[in-house]
Amino acid sequence: MPRKRKASLSTSEPSTSSHKVPNTTTTTTNSNSFKSYPASKIYRLVEPGPILLVSTGSLTQKTHNLMTLGFHMMLQHDTPALINICLGPWDASFNLLSSTGSCVLAIPDVSIAESVVDIGNCSGDEVDKWTKFGFEAIPAAKVEAPLVGGEGIIANIECVVHDRGMVDKYNLWVLRAVRAWVREGFGERMKMFHHRGDGRFTVDGEVLDLRSRMVKWREFQD
Repeated sequence: MPRKRKASLSTSEPSTSSHKVPNTTTTTTNSNSFKSYPASKIYRLVEPGPILLVSTGSLTQKTHNLMTLGFHMMLQHDTPALINICLGPWDASFNLLSSTGSCVLAIPDVSIAESVVDIGNCSGDEVDKWTKFGFEAIPAAKVEAPLVGGEGIIANIECVVHDRGMVDKYNLWVLRAVRAWVREGFGERMKMFHHRGDGRFTVDGEVLDLRSRMVKWREFQD
């Protein structure tokens, strides 16, 4: 049975406002000092994985498009592997994903970070992004959208739409990975980069290997 925490003893009178939200912009507990942070900006703190390029449309019908994506998360490891992305009608890729029910998620290397940002600044309705930014559209194995080819691409994940239940309300698409491709030896010379939500990015750095301590999750280790 887990040990119960002992109640702390105090001779002072209890505060009648101990459960109220403080009006101050800072709070201090022991040696830790924090300042108030707007809830509207918390995405800058928790935005998870690497910046992605999303390939949509059909290569054979020449409707394929490319966009930059920062909002996504893993939902399930395998059987099947599920990924959640936020993609709304303000993006030209929205209708393409809706009509074909598939896409490719490509992971870029930091060496092409400026191009990745520029891709997000223009619309596929006005620009052929593949030609403008020099990416090769490679036929995928299981989906209509092409893989993203180029020296600056780390990996491609072919996906089909698994669940549209949250699209109307939250613009969230649950994708099922059906095939994946990685550049050989990418971990030794390529680095992913992560958007901090305000135009600044964090680049992968030192790898901390704690696999020996993660005894509960060994089935997900190589």
